[in-house]
Amino acid sequence: MKIKIGCHVSIAGGIFNAPKNAAELGCETFQIFTRSPQGGPVPALTDEAVGLFKAGMQQHGFTDFVIHAPYIINFGSGKPQTFHGSISIIRAELERGSLLGAKYVMFHPGSFKDLGPEEGMKQVKAGLQEVLGGYKGTTELLIEISAGAGQVVGDTFEELAELVAVLKKYHGFGGICYDTQHAFASGYDIRTQLAVTDTFKKFEEVIGLEYFRMSHVNDSKVEFASHKDRHEHLGDGHIGVKGFGEFIQHLSQFKTKEENQFMPLILETEHDKVQTDIEILKKLRNKS
Repeated sequence: MKIKIGCHVSIAGGIFNAPKNAAELGCETFQIFTRSPQGGPVPALTDEAVGLFKAGMQQHGFTDFVIHAPYIINFGSGKPQTFHGSISIIRAELERGSLLGAKYVMFHPGSFKDLGPEEGMKQVKAGLQEVLGGYKGTTELLIEISAGAGQVVGDTFEELAELVAVLKKYHGFGGICYDTQHAFASGYDIRTQLAVTDTFKKFEEVIGLEYFRMSHVNDSKVEFASHKDRHEHLGDGHIGVKGFGEFIQHLSQFKTKEENQFMPLILETEHDKVQTDIEILKKLRNKS
């Protein structure tokens, strides 16, 4: 498996600035929001904006990037406005991604706290089927594993597998975005070779490795199985550089079905040291 390394970058001043921002940080691929993560007005993707973005991609040598959906999504909400708004936003992000040429849109499904796990899961499945029903775009949808705070959806491989089982028949469904910090907080360890082997074995048995499509690579400010979402720079947290080395070594051994298939590894750490994090990942990738 070919691995490409990047980070989340800003679109301040216009989405067309993202490729330049990513290149300056040493990215090989990158992640953006196409709108404010907390809601609000949605910047129009005019023909001019799309053209400038694609020109920037070419100028800086990028062939691909990914999109993170806004944080306001909640497919498990008891409020109809929030539920139907989530459907609308995710479908729109897929369409926007297709216009721009994004490989993936990944999202957090939300929380069961309003409806409870049983009714909540039914609603999440129904909402996601509505998102993908009739979709014909090129950008694929990924579900991101959650850290397990509160009653979040998708913090276990079993819950993710439930969603995959329903969605895998739809055009446009890609699989899972594995966030190392979220998974670590939810009880999936990667600190040693044995832990990585065990975690990937569980993923294969419960979900299937063909649905492991990309990873957010973040160290953890919080301890193992603490069920909190707290990113840290690589080597400064509870996972440690050795663990990321084992993780990348395992990923590099994935068999690919397509000749040009690759695995995006995206950092979501603060920009004060994100270039150092990128350099660490590149060194670990090159060693593997």
